[in-house]
Amino acid sequence: MTDLRDTAITLFNAAVKRANPARALRDQLLRTPLPPLPNGGHTIIIALGKAASPMMRQALEMIPEPRQALVVTNPENLCDIPGATTMAGTHPVPDEASAAAGRAAIDLLKTATAKDRVIALISGGGSALMVSPAPGLTLADKVAVNASLLASGLNINDMNLIRQQLSDLKGGGLLRHAAPAPVTTYILSDVIGDDLRAIASGPTVGPIGTRAEARDMMQHADIWQTAPASVQTHLSTKANAPDDHPEANNTLIGSNQHSLQAMLDAAIDWDAQVASDSLTGDVELAAQSVVDAALAAPTDRPIALIFGGETTVKIKGTGLGGRNQELALRVAKLGAEQLSGGWLFLSGGTDGRDGPTQAAGGIVTPDTWAQIRKCGASPDALLENNDSNAALAAADALLTTGGTGTNVADVQIFLRHPD
Repeated sequence: MTDLRDTAITLFNAAVKRANPARALRDQLLRTPLPPLPNGGHTIIIALGKAASPMMRQALEMIPEPRQALVVTNPENLCDIPGATTMAGTHPVPDEASAAAGRAAIDLLKTATAKDRVIALISGGGSALMVSPAPGLTLADKVAVNASLLASGLNINDMNLIRQQLSDLKGGGLLRHAAPAPVTTYILSDVIGDDLRAIASGPTVGPIGTRAEARDMMQHADIWQTAPASVQTHLSTKANAPDDHPEANNTLIGSNQHSLQAMLDAAIDWDAQVASDSLTGDVELAAQSVVDAALAAPTDRPIALIFGGETTVKIKGTGLGGRNQELALRVAKLGAEQLSGGWLFLSGGTDGRDGPTQAAGGIVTPDTWAQIRKCGASPDALLENNDSNAALAAADALLTTGGTGTNVADVQIFLRHPD
């Protein structure tokens, strides 16, 4: 299994390397340089998300003075960047640090004039890292709803539709604060399908839906009745027509699809294919999809099945884990029951962090489920309690990379030697 593990990690690293945000931004700015500013104009650069730091470094190398720059990222990727103010919010649930970042961004945008330009560098995680509650709402209101969303099983687009309707910055809100300055945005996508409205909840793109749709979605997900009264009032009140604002020039510079191709290119000694570029939805169903793909694959040669996506977990217990760890644990269970031969499965977040844990995901084999039992734990009980982190740790099956400085959703790799 050592060879399989080394191969899987090599392919995972290829996915992360292809999503290098600095390289993606550099290539785009070289292909399409920014036009010169009018006399007296300056540039405001706001980098938001888990890839904000490397994107800002690259921008400062290529965008001339005069300029002001603000970076908002997660604590793991926070670092000093000469020429920029750097701040850390929290993820996946925002806190006062995230709210302070939102205030800093709005204060900076208030200085923009028609002679200036705003450059936004957007990557995944921005929904929580920088927040500004809509008028009439508080940070506590947003935190309560966000926590419910994360446990609801809703997909990322549905969650972001709701988040946008509770925010003064999401769903195009940044554009309103930037007016009258034009906005150019470079986006690294962590959303399967690359809907720009959903990435970091679309601060420079129109909203996904309406307040009424957000209310209906929360009711359908059974989280409406527990939402704060102020949120219920806000989403039940018809919104005023938004102020006029300039349309942003939004450009996608990197995505999960690019990383899947990089993994294919790196699997030179394997019969490799992308089994799915949209492994989404309930993690239990996704695990069976992975095993079904493995069962349908040839058994007479080494195979590498590559997946990309972002699953969801319906939280029922009090354990610690994340969607990649739970997916790996579920594949460990199903694989031990249904698959033969020597195989290995890796599921990891390209940002290096899976849920509120220090792991990026998990790496499991035919022996993982039994190894958890050998440690005196019940893998079924841990799975039922959503305690995938403890289960995988017991079997030494965690994938731990540290923050990668990028984020293009999740990737999965299934490897198998011939029977």
